[in-house]
Amino acid sequence: MREDELAARVVDHYAAVHDDPEIRLEEPYDAEGRRGVVDAYVRLRTPERVDHVIELKADAAVRRATGANEVLRQYRRMERYFHADERHAIRPKLGRTEPGARYLLLFAPTPTCVHHVATHRSLYGSVDVAARVDDVPAVRTVAFLIGLDGDPADLGMVSVNGGAEFGSAEFLGAVPSDSRLAESLRGVDDALVEFP
Repeated sequence: MREDELAARVVDHYAAVHDDPEIRLEEPYDAEGRRGVVDAYVRLRTPERVDHVIELKADAAVRRATGANEVLRQYRRMERYFHADERHAIRPKLGRTEPGARYLLLFAPTPTCVHHVATHRSLYGSVDVAARVDDVPAVRTVAFLIGLDGDPADLGMVSVNGGAEFGSAEFLGAVPSDSRLAESLRGVDDALVEFP
């Protein structure tokens, strides 16, 4: 599975689930000379503005990476500098009750990605969910995508940095039994994952 396929499914999902989402792929940012590109940037109005800044990882990216540290450095750089770019800046609003930004690191549900995350589960699991953009609350999510083959509205994720760590009973219980992720978990053959 390629990242462009993941991106197409993410775009279809936001278009199916939200009214008038502003969606951009390969969105560049430049904060004081620190440049980068995020795989997908989605701005929603719910009614307040909420930005979803998305980094997608499929097999090729995981194979190229020297390890989880490299993947997490890219993710942290995105988080640190994306909203520091004036074009993407978020301002505090009185009465805001929900996060103003969501930083998502989403893995394809493939054996290669499952093996990578399983091997580095403690690093990915250590990513704190709570974040801030100056005075605006934000959320970090590291997860596998699920529902890639169904209706775009049903696209979802199973987090590895929330309350359920990778491989735990809670994590495994959240994985649909007929999903690509379940198939990949079963296919990892080196005792990294025990999946019923």
